[in-house]
Parts: sequence; structure tokens; C-alpha cells
Amino acid sequence: MFYLLLKYVFLGPLLRLIFRPRIEGLENVPQEGPVIIAGNHLSFSDHFVMPVILPRRITFLAKSEYFTGAGLKGRLTAAFFRGAGQIPVDRSGGRAAQAAISSGLAVLRKGRVLGIYPEGTRSHDGRLYKGRTGVATLALKAQVPVVPCAMIGTFEAQPTGRRLPRVMRITIRFGELMDFSRYAGLEGERAALRAVTDEIMYAILKLSGQEYVDMYARDAKAAQQQGRGIGRLGRGPGQEQTR
Repeated sequence: MFYLLLKYVFLGPLLRLIFRPRIEGLENVPQEGPVIIAGNHLSFSDHFVMPVILPRRITFLAKSEYFTGAGLKGRLTAAFFRGAGQIPVDRSGGRAAQAAISSGLAVLRKGRVLGIYPEGTRSHDGRLYKGRTGVATLALKAQVPVVPCAMIGTFEAQPTGRRLPRVMRITIRFGELMDFSRYAGLEGERAALRAVTDEIMYAILKLSGQEYVDMYARDAKAAQQQGRGIGRLGRGPGQEQTR
């Protein structure tokens, strides 16, 4: 009920007014059955825009920090994510990562839409970073297709650190359905998971037109904070890398 109220009464109309979203390729998202939507992650606004424009309900794997914030802002954020049925994900790795996979599989086994950001965190500079293999694990274990998605303009509208978004037009672009049935039974093979993940990231790259950096976003951000510049590394996921 809370999800529907946000989408059609409160948040949805407001976001459509602010962003005037241009939607491309929506016909690529199946009208029924389990599917993963894997997208780039440029802004806090991404969490809200996607549910507004999709006809089907989407459940995101969201970082656990959104559910544990302090103060009034933290409590409001936690209340929103819980009320909208989003799933907290502990990003510390190990057993926490397995718990996230189990939660995602539960959503898919109910025939629903699961949203995931393979980069694992927001891009701090607008570039596309190396994907983590959780998306591949989910796709292969659940034997479901993946729809790549590109958010375009949300970084400019609300980059990391900006509290309120700018009023401007954005684009949400969905790519063609990706089938990974040829990897059936290989969900335990690291090489297969890396190959699937890179294929998904390359599809996102083609949709978004971003510059690609062949390292994890959290590592790149840490390097930047330490004063080490990160240049462009490579032409795309899984391709030959050049400096």
C-alpha cells in the first residue's frame, strides 16, 4: 500500500515534474515473470525514479546504511526504504554477501522484478566502474534473464553530496533482454560469473555512453581520497585493457 501511494500519489507526480523523464526501451522489460534489472548507479535519485516509471513493482537490494541512519533524516530514509519493501544489504562481504544473494533469490522465485546496481555503490565522478559478480550469481542461480538499464542525467541532477536534485530532464534507457542459459550449472565458477558480469556491464556501457574504469568504484574513490588520480582504464568490460 505504501509503495502504491508513493508511486501514484506522493513521490511519483513530484519526480515526473522535476525530471520529466524520457523513457526508452521500456518494451524490453517483460510484463510478467522474474527478471533482473541491472543498472548504472549515479545518484541517490535512482532509487526513486526507477519505481516511478516501471509499470511493475521493483524491489531493490539497497545498502544497509539506508536503514540505520541517525537523526531525523536517517529515520525518514529508513522508514521510506522499509515501507517501499526494499531489502537491506550488508556490503561487508562473506556471510553478509550470501544473505544478500538469498534475499534476491527469494524475490525472483516469487516471479518479481529485482533491481540491482552491479557497481555496488554510486559513482562518485559519473564514470562507469567494474561490476561485482553478485548480479551474475543471481541470474544463473535463479535462471532468469537480465535487462540492462542506463540512467542518464541523474548524476548532473543530484551528484553525491547534493541534498536536493536540480530541476532538469533525465533519460532512462532499457536494453534488450539478456539470456544466460548457456551458463547453466556454472554459477559456482568464478570465470563464468566474471564473464556474465562483464557482458552485463558492457551492455550498460553501450546504453549510457559513460567512460568505463576497470576497477571497483569503492577502490577508485579511496584512491582519489588518497590523492592518487585514476585515469581511464580500458575500452570496456572484458575487453583488452590499455593505459
